[in-house]
Amino acid sequence: MSRRGLLIILSSPSGAGKSTLARRLRNWDDTLRFSVSATTRPAREGEVEGQDYFFVSVADFQAGVAEGEMLEHARVFGNYYGSPQAPVKAAVDAGRDVLFDIDWQGAQQISNSALQEHVLSIFILPPSITELHRRLVKRGQDAEDVIEKRMQKSWDEISHWDGYDYVLVNDDLDQTEDKLKTIIGAERLRRSQQPSLVDHVRQLQTEFGERV
Repeated sequence: MSRRGLLIILSSPSGAGKSTLARRLRNWDDTLRFSVSATTRPAREGEVEGQDYFFVSVADFQAGVAEGEMLEHARVFGNYYGSPQAPVKAAVDAGRDVLFDIDWQGAQQISNSALQEHVLSIFILPPSITELHRRLVKRGQDAEDVIEKRMQKSWDEISHWDGYDYVLVNDDLDQTEDKLKTIIGAERLRRSQQPSLVDHVRQLQTEFGERV
């Protein structure tokens, strides 16, 4: 194995662009594995079971948490969300990156988990609160009262920006995407992500000793 996989966390307030950026990253590198979350909320039009989310009952979700099957979990707007742990660990051990589109609560749990050394966390900020509201209205997924709840929650989410490894202002989607690619490329070369380096250095030491 040339390297270990990364747990790439993207977080932002609703409407700042993290889901769009996550999709763009997968188009850029089709080896990126998107972490499919489990949720208790109803499926939206066009969402596919096992592709967008695993849609489960509240009882089944809570049982999974109790049995330690979730890497992270949170309750957001009255619904539960969580990331199954087993497939994530298997991917990291196999050298495959896992992409997370989650909030700050989930990011914090993963950053404090047994897999924390492989975490790359990135927070996406909107260029302004006015633009954030415009994007929520434009995407047409929620009623006005839901949009207002998301706006009220946005400041709490933004207040956790300093708990991330990197923070980007998404004022231009293409430029933000390019910055994300640069960050991921560099983090894949982090020494802790390259277990084969130890054997390589030992081999160099052996070769050096043979020359003395």
